[in-house]
Amino acid sequence: MRYRYLTADVFTGHAYQGNPLAVVLDAQGLSTAQMQRIAREFNYSETSFVLPAKDPAHTAWVRIFTPDREVPFAGHPNIGTAVVLARQKIAAGLPAPDAFVFEEAAGLVRIALTYGAQGVEGAELLAPQPLSRGSEAPEAAVARALQLEPADIDVSEHAPQVVSVGLAFLVVQLASRDALRRAAPDVGGYAALLPLDGAKSIYVYTTDTAADAVDAPTGIQARMLTGRMTEDPATGSATAAVTALRAALRNEGVLRLRVGQGVDMGRASLLLAHAEPRPDGVWAGVAGQAVVVMEGTLPAPAEP
Repeated sequence: MRYRYLTADVFTGHAYQGNPLAVVLDAQGLSTAQMQRIAREFNYSETSFVLPAKDPAHTAWVRIFTPDREVPFAGHPNIGTAVVLARQKIAAGLPAPDAFVFEEAAGLVRIALTYGAQGVEGAELLAPQPLSRGSEAPEAAVARALQLEPADIDVSEHAPQVVSVGLAFLVVQLASRDALRRAAPDVGGYAALLPLDGAKSIYVYTTDTAADAVDAPTGIQARMLTGRMTEDPATGSATAAVTALRAALRNEGVLRLRVGQGVDMGRASLLLAHAEPRPDGVWAGVAGQAVVVMEGTLPAPAEP
C-alpha cells in the first residue's frame, strides 16, 4: 500500500526557507515502527502523521516523529499540518475551515487558520499545556555544551532552565548576537548536561537584534541545537515556551514577540509568539505562514 504525503516549509512565506515538514495523510495502517522509519527517511526535524480523531468532535489525531523518536507536541508540525489539511479540504470543494483541533500526546492543540489573497497562508496554535519550569543548569556546563565562554551566557533575566508548554527544552539567553552566531553543539558537553528533566535540545536566544531583520525587526533571534548535533531552522514549541517564560518573569499581561530563527543557516524563519499569565498558568501560542512545496506517495516500509 502507498501513502500520500506533502511537504511544507513552515514559518515562512517562501519555498525553500523556514523549516521543512513532511505530512503523511491517511496514515492509519502504519505501525509506530513504520512511522519512525518514514521519519528517518525524510530526515527532517519532524514528520507528522494524520490519523482519524479518537473523538469525532476533533479534526484529527496527529503523531509527530523526529528522525529518532516520537514527540508529544511540536510547533512547526502543527502549523504545517494545519495548512496542508486546509488546502486539501478546499481542493476537495469543501468550505474553507476556520479552525482545527488536533489530538496529540501532550493534549489538545487548538489551531486557527489564516487566509490571504492566495487562500490559506498560515495558522496560529495554542500550546496544549501551560508553562512548566524545571531544573536550572550551571553556566559553565551550558557554555561547554555550546562551545562558548561563561561570559556569553546572560543570566540577568533568567538562568539556563528547562521549560515546556508540551515539549521540554533547555533555554539559554545569550549576551550578544555574536555569541548566538558562534554557538555550536559539543558532543561531550551535551552528554554531560543532557537529558535534563526531559530536555534533549538547547534553545539559545538573544535580545540583541538591532542588526537583524526577517521581513521586519524582531525582538528575539534564536537557534535550536539538537541532541543529534543538528540545527532546527524554526522551533515553534520552544519559541512558545520561551515567550511564556518571559511573560511569567515580567507578569504584565499579554506578551507578544516577533522571533527570527534559522537566519544563520540560510533558512530564515519568522515566528509570531504570544503568552499570557492567567489564574491557571501562563499559556502561550505561536503563529506563522507555511508553503506547500512537494507531494507524492511512499510505500509502507517493512516492519523492522
